[in-house]
Amino acid sequence: MLGLGYPGGPAVEQAAAGGDVARFRFPRPLLDDPGGRYRDSLDFSFSGLKTAVRLAAQKVSPLSEQDVQDICAGFQASVTEILARRCRQALQRFRTETGRENPDLVIAGGVAANRAIFSAMEMVAEEQGARMIVPSPSLCTDNGAMVAWAGAERHALGQSDGFDLAARARWPLESDDMKVRS
Repeated sequence: MLGLGYPGGPAVEQAAAGGDVARFRFPRPLLDDPGGRYRDSLDFSFSGLKTAVRLAAQKVSPLSEQDVQDICAGFQASVTEILARRCRQALQRFRTETGRENPDLVIAGGVAANRAIFSAMEMVAEEQGARMIVPSPSLCTDNGAMVAWAGAERHALGQSDGFDLAARARWPLESDDMKVRS
């Protein structure tokens, strides 16, 4: 779409560094919520974001290097704001529901490899009095580290799942609904 190649994350970050973040304001799904329906939700959604990027690219086509940088800067800003706001809400809710004053914030996978997102998460952790835990950068190139961490957390709690666990493309964060196939 933007000719950045694979993996896209590092290329987006590099292009965004030279971009004008104000030129393209992309949606913040579940945050741009006039009715307030998702105000208290901890769910993440990036629905429509890729479409918005594609439409912006088509609108200014043919793309100059500056166009690509500006689009990447706007995209990165949108993703960063979504992640930061939801993590802030999650830390606040965790503190309220558990009474623990100093929660941990684990940042793993591709998002931890992005310096802009990493910096935003550092600010959220600091303002919320949370300890930020991040694997080494070599383990932050894909989401495998996030999946492994989630498994380690469940294992530490004595939880496990059999091989009959139903696969779901979307799994709500607040769900205890671990239905298995019959």
